[in-house]
Amino acid sequence: MRVSILAAAAAVFVGASSAASVPSSSASVPSSSASVPGPDANGKYWIHGEGISAAFIPYGASISDLLIKDQYGITRDIVAGFDNASYYSIDKQHPHFGGVPGRYANRIKNSTFEIDGVSYKVTPNENPTAQAPLGADTLHGGPDGWDWRNFTVVAYTNSSITFSIVDPDGKEGFPGEVVAFITYSLGKMTWDFKMVAIATTKTTPIMLSSHTYWNLDGFSNNQTNLALNHSFYMPYGGQRVDVDNILIPTGDIIANKPGSVNDFWSAPKQVGHSFNDPEIHGNCGFNCTGYDTCYLVNRDFPYDWRKDGYVARMQSAWSGIQVDIYSDQEAFQLYSCNFQDGTMALKKSQGLFDNPKFPRTIPKYGCFVMEVEDWIDAINQPQWQREKKHIFSPGGDPYVLQASYRFSINSTATPA
Repeated sequence: MRVSILAAAAAVFVGASSAASVPSSSASVPSSSASVPGPDANGKYWIHGEGISAAFIPYGASISDLLIKDQYGITRDIVAGFDNASYYSIDKQHPHFGGVPGRYANRIKNSTFEIDGVSYKVTPNENPTAQAPLGADTLHGGPDGWDWRNFTVVAYTNSSITFSIVDPDGKEGFPGEVVAFITYSLGKMTWDFKMVAIATTKTTPIMLSSHTYWNLDGFSNNQTNLALNHSFYMPYGGQRVDVDNILIPTGDIIANKPGSVNDFWSAPKQVGHSFNDPEIHGNCGFNCTGYDTCYLVNRDFPYDWRKDGYVARMQSAWSGIQVDIYSDQEAFQLYSCNFQDGTMALKKSQGLFDNPKFPRTIPKYGCFVMEVEDWIDAINQPQWQREKKHIFSPGGDPYVLQASYRFSINSTATPA
């Protein structure tokens, strides 16, 4: 049974058209020998589209570089990461840079859940207390979640790459084996990805995402080293998941009233627009100012996620770079890099080299994370009736996440 499942899944991603090849060479993008498929000297696998190039690494199936020309024709690397792939496993404090958190993204209350009357305890790794010294909850799959592990490259072309991982039964406390495939591809100013995960032996929760850290100025804005001036818009984001002071869902769904701190749906506004509003304090947890918020995507059914409107738009007036995010997922997490502290170095492809005002590091609020996903911790909120989106069994439907990040250069108005 397991062999047939793996073979069927692999056939989806690895075919004659996906035979491994090396990305074409570029003046600004290193590439390996044309005769030997593989990574460049820094351990990165480069792929290319029209007007866009990106690099990926097996560690966490992570995106490490994404290159686009801004409104002045200057190439900007707009995602955070490290210069060399080997450093991801060395720097243990890296905050999930560009990886795929799994097997269950975001937080799990009390590190526990129940399936078919059986309770499971997974490894905690966040918010330690005297009573729970390892943590009061589990974040992004635990201390050895997927974005801390090496995936296998199973297909590689000039414009796409597919990674796979086999997550064993019992790893981090999760029941059953899961096999997953992560495919990234580039087109005409687009970055698309598809994530498929299959429960092979036991019923288990699965929820994935892309945990990419963005700065659409390539961390090179000579006016500010923060990303709070980026404009953000979620036309379907009129509600959010209510959370407690450690960001665990309470079970309530609350409205984002027009003009409120969490209103990004009635009109675009800068991420930092509401930072003078008292409501922003504690908005991302205890003693935290900013966003780490799960917004619901309230679209009318049926819809074609590829055509019927983006779920989120982020834009920088300084660089002119805009990204419209299309996804089949029904929630969207915005994190405003509240816990960056200026110790994470920029890559050589980023930042300013001649401006002493801004160190070559990522400051607090110097980036943002945009996560397409489902309603967070729904496995502990049965009244939401999200089981089909979170619980998967052998022989049943696979977990599937799809998204398309579509880039453009324009002059979209950016309110103050």
